[in-house]
Amino acid sequence: MAYRWKNTLTHADITPKAAYLNRRQILAGTAGLGAIGLVPRGADAQTGLAPNTLEEIRSYNNFYEFGTGKGDPAANAHQLVTSPWSIKVDGMVDRPGDYALGDLLAGLTVEDRIYRFRCVEAWSMVIPWNGIELADILNKVGVQSGARYVAFETVVQPENMIGVQRRVLDFPYIEGLRLDEAMHPLTIMATGIYGEPIANQNGAPIRLVVPWKYGFKSIKSIVRITLTDQEPPISWNIANAREYGFYSNVNPNVDHPRWSQATERRIGGGLFAARQDTLMFNGYPEVAPLYEGMDLSVFI
Repeated sequence: MAYRWKNTLTHADITPKAAYLNRRQILAGTAGLGAIGLVPRGADAQTGLAPNTLEEIRSYNNFYEFGTGKGDPAANAHQLVTSPWSIKVDGMVDRPGDYALGDLLAGLTVEDRIYRFRCVEAWSMVIPWNGIELADILNKVGVQSGARYVAFETVVQPENMIGVQRRVLDFPYIEGLRLDEAMHPLTIMATGIYGEPIANQNGAPIRLVVPWKYGFKSIKSIVRITLTDQEPPISWNIANAREYGFYSNVNPNVDHPRWSQATERRIGGGLFAARQDTLMFNGYPEVAPLYEGMDLSVFI
């Protein structure tokens, strides 16, 4: 059942495409640009942004399966094999199986969703995604009555992923949601950005997007979806439970142990733009009923 959620943002709110792709470079600051020899050109007089070539822009990304350096994903992600692509659906579902991606999505509606995106690192943007509501996918495979959580896994291709070879994390990368979070109309499985297929280094061919949670919850390059009655262990919580909780809802009242979450830098606003207040649930109050009765300073 598509179109259960209506956008309040418009295309005027979208982070410029160059700024979105250039976010890592911008966070490094002007000095960082000079240090790596990226000369600003074609700067926008209003935003102060200086977009680089697409090749330069895509060289800044986080995808630890391809290395921890910002240039590693762009340098290495071309090795990711994305076709054919299948997703294993298992656990507490009526129709488990290994689904070809096209078969899993067949008959479902791809929607344009303009969402705020808030990183745990305290920067933000607005992104136009193209994707399908996760609830529609889960309903297609049939969720059993005892299921309470949904777990996701990223692909592991050791021969193609240098980060996997180096074991920079315990792979496969795993994320999870409570079932009611997964079924909320805001939660989508994205297959595109700006009307273009997602690039390998950004999570091709399909990734999760949960806009009221910090960005690392939106797991990339998904190959497995598991319905379970137990809270699944998730990768960053396993690596550092003090800093990364299971819920990871955007909450300006709960700081990261190493920095404040009360404000954020809006990418696209210019290097010297004032920080803006972070909104509870990233500005999506419609999800608040999911957490009624929970102390969100404890369930982080």
